[in-house]
Amino acid sequence: MFNKVIIVGNLTRDVELKYLPSGSAAATIGLASNRKFKKQDGTMADETCFVDVKLFGRTAEVANQYLKKGSQILIEGRLVLETWNDATGAKRNKHSIMAENMQMLGKAQNNDTSNYNENNSMQDYHSQDTIENRKNIQVDINEDEIPF
Repeated sequence: MFNKVIIVGNLTRDVELKYLPSGSAAATIGLASNRKFKKQDGTMADETCFVDVKLFGRTAEVANQYLKKGSQILIEGRLVLETWNDATGAKRNKHSIMAENMQMLGKAQNNDTSNYNENNSMQDYHSQDTIENRKNIQVDINEDEIPF
């Protein structure tokens, strides 16, 4: 069977990071995804889908470090059904997403934006420095040496 979910949304709360007995990181985030549509009567309406997302390993640690309530992310994963018994003994269940991949969207949320370029993508200091140095290189080329 094919079980794949791709969703873009905003965090409804800060990341909840825990460590498993094995030492692996596990995080839970709440995600809200909005949809605008036109009703049959012609008026516009909004619909919001709320879902919990489970992250593991380094992805969980990165989410905890860089994301906070309101951050926009894209999640790729699979849909899972969680089942448990509540305090009264009633059987409860809910769907959540087990994340396999996460992409941070939008602008940097923290004050350290020095590693972000104008397209809001991460870049390390060395590659940025190399790009700047390449712009200032002057090369002396004899026109007789050009093959065309």
